[in-house]
Amino acid sequence: MSLGLYISVPFCRTKCTYCNFASDVFSRAVFERYVDRVCSDMAGASQAAEQMGGRFSRAADSVYIGGGTPTILDITQLERLFVTISQNFHLQPGAEITLECAPGTLTPPVLETLQRCGVNRVSLGVQSFVDQEAASVGRLHQRATVLDDIARLRAAGMANINIDLIAGLPHQTAQSWESSLSQLLATGVPHASVYMLEVDEDSRLGRELVAGGTRYHAHFVPDEDLTADLYTTACERLNAGGVRQYEISNFAREGFESRHNLKYWTRQPYLGFGVDSHSMLEAETGQAVRFSTADSLEGYMAGPQLTRTDVPERAALEETLFLGLRLNRGVDLQEVTRSFGRDPAICATIAENVRAGLLEHQGERIRLTPRGRLLSNQVFQDFLSVAEA
Repeated sequence: MSLGLYISVPFCRTKCTYCNFASDVFSRAVFERYVDRVCSDMAGASQAAEQMGGRFSRAADSVYIGGGTPTILDITQLERLFVTISQNFHLQPGAEITLECAPGTLTPPVLETLQRCGVNRVSLGVQSFVDQEAASVGRLHQRATVLDDIARLRAAGMANINIDLIAGLPHQTAQSWESSLSQLLATGVPHASVYMLEVDEDSRLGRELVAGGTRYHAHFVPDEDLTADLYTTACERLNAGGVRQYEISNFAREGFESRHNLKYWTRQPYLGFGVDSHSMLEAETGQAVRFSTADSLEGYMAGPQLTRTDVPERAALEETLFLGLRLNRGVDLQEVTRSFGRDPAICATIAENVRAGLLEHQGERIRLTPRGRLLSNQVFQDFLSVAEA
């Protein structure tokens, strides 16, 4: 089975106040050393897979370079990443090659580099089309910047574009959210990702919210009920506009679903390179093995240490359920039974969530209801608790 390849570029122009990722603002002096290390790891991928007990394949049909903001790398550094991929993996014809980009960083030399390197999908971290909302969380772009980037990407032949939006940003209202959704649909992009703002103590905004303070516009953050309403509105508006929901946070026009991300949700093999990157391969035992790199730049640059996590059958069952339920098509119970047998505790948990209106049957499949998507973490925890019992 062909791999998905993920490359983490943890460098940003500025750190967004809501961000809890391993990305941050670093001196450009470290960029070259970081790219050196990532390229070295790609060259040694087969040995690392063997050490972790995973089955390695050089065939790959998706590449995703994320962060951070990969487009703040020098073009020679970006090119080197792509050259190293081509030297160590066999990209299949028609492979999906995605690059994340902060609006305003797509200079003409960067666009030319992306064309030359075969990038055919770009994900723009817009978050809001309302300038006040974007600025309140540290985004450096304006609405006009985004529209200009989209036009230039299309002119360069890269029409497969994703736009990220966040529901629950400071100053956001039902009216301003409608404005962002209308603008997104008006652009005609074929893919959108909509996330609800998470209050995470590992972010500056999250800490301020927990503390009840006013820095970072925390006192203008919508409450949980409004944020849930905004998400529900997005589902309704995007579906009606032909950008249909296929996963809790992801929407696409027909044929434009993210092939790379679908690998995560359907437990297909992938390899990650760079800070806080994760991999999953089939193990030599026939089950699966997961492994990850250090979650800080300092830790990653200190040495090639990987943390391994075995995925025994019970954990595989758990993953099949909570990853599969992220997708609108849900989980095929017949496939689950064929792979893992019939588990009375799992059946009872499914029945309980159906009664609670969080799951529904669709033939032999189970899937989250609209309410279940809002409370998906609760549903996933129910299956996790059963699997740990």
